[in-house]
Parts: sequence; structure tokens; C-alpha cells
Amino acid sequence: MSARSRHSLKDVARAADVSVATVSRYLNGQLELPAATRDRIDEAVRRLDYRPNPHARRLSLGRSDTLALIIPDIANPFFARLAAAMEQAAAARGVMVTLHATMNRAERELAALDLASRNHVDGLVFVTNHMPPPEVAALINSFPRAVILDEDVRGAVAPRLMCDNEMGGVLAGRALYRAGHRRVAYIGGREDLFSTSARLAGLKRGMEGIAPARSYVHDHAAASGRELAQRFLQDGGEATALFVGSDELLVGVLDVFRERGVRVPDDHSIISFDNVRSLHLFDPAITAVEQPVDSLGRRAVELLLEGDWDAPGFRQTLELLPVTLVERASVRAPANNNKSVRPHNQQREKQ
Repeated sequence: MSARSRHSLKDVARAADVSVATVSRYLNGQLELPAATRDRIDEAVRRLDYRPNPHARRLSLGRSDTLALIIPDIANPFFARLAAAMEQAAAARGVMVTLHATMNRAERELAALDLASRNHVDGLVFVTNHMPPPEVAALINSFPRAVILDEDVRGAVAPRLMCDNEMGGVLAGRALYRAGHRRVAYIGGREDLFSTSARLAGLKRGMEGIAPARSYVHDHAAASGRELAQRFLQDGGEATALFVGSDELLVGVLDVFRERGVRVPDDHSIISFDNVRSLHLFDPAITAVEQPVDSLGRRAVELLLEGDWDAPGFRQTLELLPVTLVERASVRAPANNNKSVRPHNQQREKQ
């Protein structure tokens, strides 16, 4: 057994010639002591290489100085960037973030929530890409502080923090409508997701009331993008443009288009949603609705640690962060309408 594991709070108190309670309260920042007494305790801690028991510390302080982030997939650039933004914001406040990846499986979501609860985290950020069962919402509701981010969880009583999905649809629809497109297909996440309905509603608004010609929905994954693109082409691909609900889906769509010799934007214009991948390096560079991922991560930490959790109605808060359209080379007038529609003037990518 190492020396570190042998020494206890009692050993520190004995070496500093003070009581155990005095050492405990001093180390927890709950007691002011004369300089000489502080020096003796600090010296004893250094000499004995004492490390407080984290579980005991949580109990004594009523906090853990940790936040839990539960996400579907750490390999997805959106979630990786979100985690990095949260970690940076938490570090500035002296707090750590524990990360749990669920692979969008309900049993893993429940296990991650249970673990975070047993670790007495100071706050929870929960992200999912599917509609979880009621048991997930019930566990979320057991946390004193929890934020639902990116997608809704029915039955959860917690502040919601999302990007403005509907405005993202509006921006995409306006850009395509201006370019002359009147038949636009949507490829996105499952139809029971909050983001899917909001983006479709926004797309219709942006297209001056013209509903999407077709909608193809599945998981936000490259494999799903491949499957949905194949269905789109099998159905005739009569739409002149595609609005794709995530960069992950976009990767699969473009993979199929490359295999089939479908050219962007000559055959179909494309706008993606996320802009977390290096879409400016694609050939052609892809126009995208950009989510404020860094702002979402920072704001989640602010809500957890600085929100007015005692205020009536705070847990019913819905915050929508603004999105922007980054215009690149993947949108132009429909191929069969080049003479009658003014070409879309591509703008330099917003910095």
C-alpha cells in the first residue's frame, strides 16, 4: 500500500496539532485560521502527501465541482466541439466535465444518468438524437440542475437550450428560392425529433409557402445519408435541390452522388445544416446553415452554474441561439432553368 493511501485526515490533524474538524473545515474553505495554524496544516498536507477522499468531500461540501455531459457520439464533430466548448467554460470556473457517450441507446442513457446521479454532479447537460423513453425524462427530473440541449426530451422539466432550427430552415429555403428552385427535397433526422419539424416548417416559410417536394428521414449518421440518398435517386430525384439536416448525413449523400455520377450543383444544389465539418474544403464547397456550437456549450455551463434556479418558471425556459447561412459554391440556379432565372451570386464565406 502506498504512503498516499495510508495517510488520513486524522494523520494530518495529529501532525498539525489541531482537531480533525479544524482540518476538514479549513481544507473545505469553511474556516479562517491564524497564519501559523494554516502553515502547520499546509505543511502536514504536503509532507504526508494527503489527498482528500472525493466522496467524503462531496458529502461535506454538498457539491462535486463536476458537471456531466451526456451525448450520443463522441466521434461526431458536432458533439466533440460541444464538449470542448463546455470543458473550456467549466475550466474557467474551476469545474470539471465528465463525458458519457450513449450511442443513442436508451439503456446507456439511463446508465449514464444513474452514474451522474450517484457521483452527485453539480449539473447535467443532456443531449440525444432520438426520442428517449419516459424513464429518461424521469431521471433527468431528479437532478437539481439539468439542461436539455439540441433536441427536446418529452416529459423533462428542465431549461431547453437549442439553436434556432426553424430560422435555419428559413435561411436555407430563402437561398434556394432566390436561386430559382421550386422543388426542394429534405434529408434529415427522424420525424419525431423537434429539430426535424422545426427545420421543415422553416424551409416552407423560406420557400414562400412551397412545401418540400419529398422528405427522407432517418438517424443523423453517414450510413443513413447513404440510404436516404439512394432512396431519393430511386424515386427519380426530380427535386432540383436538397436541404440536408446535418453534416453527418451530408457525407453519406455526397458519397452516393459521387458513385452515381451526380454532380453538385450542376444536377442538384445542396445546403447542409451544422457547418462543423470543413465544408469549405469540399469540391464544391458546401453552403451551410451554421450552428453556434461553441456558444451552445458555453451557455449550457452558464445556465447550470449561474442560472436563477429558484426563480418560478426557470425550468420552463427555452433559449434559441441564432444561426447563420454560410454561402458557398453548392447552390446555383436549376439546370433546366438557367436562362429564365438569374444565377445565384455566391458570396465570400463569412468569417
